[in-house]
Amino acid sequence: MKKAAFSLIILVISACGGQPDYSPKPRGYFRIVYPKKEYQAYTEGCPFTFDYPKYSSIEPDKSRGAMPCWQNIQFTQFNATLHLSYQPVTSQKEFNELIEDAHKLSFKHTVKATSIDEGVIAYPAKKVYGIYYTIDGNAASSAQFFLTDSTKHYLRGALYFNSEPRLDSIQPVLDFLKKDVDVMIKTFKWKQ
Repeated sequence: MKKAAFSLIILVISACGGQPDYSPKPRGYFRIVYPKKEYQAYTEGCPFTFDYPKYSSIEPDKSRGAMPCWQNIQFTQFNATLHLSYQPVTSQKEFNELIEDAHKLSFKHTVKATSIDEGVIAYPAKKVYGIYYTIDGNAASSAQFFLTDSTKHYLRGALYFNSEPRLDSIQPVLDFLKKDVDVMIKTFKWKQ
């Protein structure tokens, strides 16, 4: 009897003490391999030019209501799209409405955004002016901007990821793509 009780105690102790505590493993994400930053000029039949990354492609916007010179820059490797929409400006009233629309569309993300910062874009030598909206948090679009010459041209851009927005998982890619958007804006010119 003593031998059986002793064996039972040893069995219980070894069963309880020998197993490591279970703890859930953190969620893993794919390793991101970034391509080399190389750019090419966009010079198609629109009234503007800019440099865009060689690892992206530009397609005409095929959505309903799309106008000429509405383009989508596809970052297929990162599952992201930079939507560009161009409109000629025909009056001061229309210009003011376009600027107000850009502001409204950017601030629609306040429901999910933790903050929205506005940065002024001004390249007077090229007659390129605008506002860059940095949208922090789990918003659908993390970067938006508009560019204009204040008289005849207006271009709006919005960067979207084609997945559920989780800032903690897309932040490294977002930082990488924002640099490409910055290059696009810095090299942007209106055709004469």
